[in-house]
Amino acid sequence: MNYKIYTIVLSFSLFMSYYLSAQQFVNEVKIVGQMKNVMWKGELYGNIDLDTIANKEHLYGLGPVEYLAGEILIIDGKCYKSTVVHNNKMEVEETFNTKAPFFGYANISNWSEQSLPDSILTIDQLEKYLYKKSENSTSPFLFKLKGEVKKATFHIVNLPKGSKVSSPDEAHKGLMKFKLRNEKIEIIGFFSTAHKTIFTHHDTFLHMHLISSDRKKMGHIDDVFFKKGSFKICLPNE
Repeated sequence: MNYKIYTIVLSFSLFMSYYLSAQQFVNEVKIVGQMKNVMWKGELYGNIDLDTIANKEHLYGLGPVEYLAGEILIIDGKCYKSTVVHNNKMEVEETFNTKAPFFGYANISNWSEQSLPDSILTIDQLEKYLYKKSENSTSPFLFKLKGEVKKATFHIVNLPKGSKVSSPDEAHKGLMKFKLRNEKIEIIGFFSTAHKTIFTHHDTFLHMHLISSDRKKMGHIDDVFFKKGSFKICLPNE
């Protein structure tokens, strides 16, 4: 092999190595703080100021507002915060001016989209589907769903100001639940078999937030029933 060909091959190899490592870094989920420290130790303060995330291009993320005063969802570089306001009504605003006690996020520009199988209608069925897709990997990943729900229940944490927290029951004081029926939504979700009590509750591998297509309703999903044949699921490309 002459020097010129050797140089081209070496350059290409280095480029591919850099590209693949960069892709892995871009898709990597970063987790700040831990759910269990909020629930059991009362660490309610903000561990991350979302406005300080330098790269907001194709940014996705989810978590609660500091002091459990609302919910946060980032979709493709846009950040939404939902809070409970007067008369137990919901307010959703677009802003990065907020902090979170624990938060998961990633920059993902390349997704693989497919129809959600008709057999998947509930959270349990979705969890089993993603577990199989993950091939038992311990690496967390974000995913997104878009379609119409037959019904869904979601909540917004709304801890009274000045509250002290030392258990999940105390952390959920003031929590408000809301319902949707026959409505188009988007979901950003987190899946991991290795993050129970860190970023998911102790009995699930999932943590999901939904937002309505008009961006007026948003929160943490408690229960959902997908409309058969209406949902697309997107997973990050390797």
